[in-house]
Amino acid sequence: MEFIETELKGAYCIKSFYAGDKRGSFIKSFEKEIYRKAGIQFSVQEVFYTLSAKNVIRGFHFQKHNPQAKLVSVVTGKVWDVIIDLRPGSATYKKWSSLELSPDNHMSCYIPKGFAHGFLSMEDNTTMLYLCDGAYDKNTDGGIKIDDKELDVRWPINFSEALISERDLQLEDFKTYERSPMEL
Repeated sequence: MEFIETELKGAYCIKSFYAGDKRGSFIKSFEKEIYRKAGIQFSVQEVFYTLSAKNVIRGFHFQKHNPQAKLVSVVTGKVWDVIIDLRPGSATYKKWSSLELSPDNHMSCYIPKGFAHGFLSMEDNTTMLYLCDGAYDKNTDGGIKIDDKELDVRWPINFSEALISERDLQLEDFKTYERSPMEL
């Protein structure tokens, strides 16, 4: 595995172990000891996946109390994955980074606690796999609007073509978030 730190300190693009031949392929995206040696303490407590149509945008999600670290990868399809640093005092506070994830590029994204996460599904039947460190807390599950002007994420799609849930359309803006930020 290859760990490539993004411009947002503590967040990594991870090139998974890959072996392939005429039968197909084997991909390993997580092994606790390999991550520990790379300086990432990650203990899987929750696993889930999303299935999305083309042009679905999900995010920007996080938990305000007891935030989770996440390891995300794509099993089928392709996404444009976005993370935002919401750690107060961080040199990259309010900055965002993006990465294309697909089964073909064997990349995963490690998202530390203190970040928001969202993505654009670029193909129909895109399956994104989430491994989470930390318990899910429904009462503090929330996020920031995907088109917040202050964060200025430049999505590679016209919003008139995007499929966005009613829940995500109702998320708070960044100024509201700052009045009651994530507890780290």
